[in-house]
Amino acid sequence: MSAGAAPPRPERVRTARLVLQEVSVAEAAELVDGRTAARDWLGGSPGEGTREGAGMVLRAAEAGYHSPGWGLYVIVRREDGAAVGGIGFHGPPADGSVEIGFDLVSPGRGHGYATESLGALADTALHRPGVDRVVATAARTNEPSQRVMLRAGFTLVGPDDLGSLLTYELTLPR
Repeated sequence: MSAGAAPPRPERVRTARLVLQEVSVAEAAELVDGRTAARDWLGGSPGEGTREGAGMVLRAAEAGYHSPGWGLYVIVRREDGAAVGGIGFHGPPADGSVEIGFDLVSPGRGHGYATESLGALADTALHRPGVDRVVATAARTNEPSQRVMLRAGFTLVGPDDLGSLLTYELTLPR
């Protein structure tokens, strides 16, 4: 970005009930510091996974590798503007593949928000140039996240080398 140029406008992905709002580097710093980034969070504050995702954005920016559009998004309910969680990429695509993770605050679980968000953000990624595969992982013991991935259209491809993480993928139909 050249001196005096405006930063890129944060991306938004809209679904029937939600808006996924991209987190700026400044907002990521606030989340990492334990603040709310000026959002009303269902339950009062973001979850641990959302703060971890914000940390990934912040570290990438500090190292000069932050890629707008490939970071963290806050999941916001359209009906009342409440933030219910975070979802995002673990970085820009590599070799046609991008990894995605998600986290909902406790009172936001059980309403289909994770499935709706995951499906929408994965679809957005698959329709960008250079992406033909979206990957997500869950601990073998995290059955709710595994169900979310399956409901969002992901397919189980197998466990990691230690057998503690299960990997799921979503690809465009050929």
